Amino acid sequence: MKLGYTILYVEDVAKTLGFYEQAFGLKRKFLHESGDFGELDTGNTALAFSSRRLMKQLGKNPSPPDSEAPCFEIALVTDDVAVALKQAILAGARLVQDVEEMAWGQTTAYVADPDGYLVEICSPVIED
Repeated sequence: MKLGYTILYVEDVAKTLGFYEQAFGLKRKFLHESGDFGELDTGNTALAFSSRRLMKQLGKNPSPPDSEAPCFEIALVTDDVAVALKQAILAGARLVQDVEEMAWGQTTAYVADPDGYLVEICSPVIED
């Protein structure tokens, strides 16, 4: 088995795809003609978005995320966290944690996307 995709429930799929394209340079894989589902190409595992409206129609009751009390985060890896953080903020992300060097040698920063999902911008983890 392999992880195929992760789906986040958002208010406006097209708007969210546009944000991730602008903020993080990710490429759109597709947006369904209904506007209720779309994916970004992030490598082997797609980052997907479904509208909360569609999920409610399917009998689910999605709750909005809370970046102040997260239960989930997306981690996007880059070689230059500071530059990526600036770009994300210019695109409309809200700063949660500025650039910080972690004890294990990784550089991290955190933003909240327009829907409230926590996004970690980080350098690669250096394995021994």
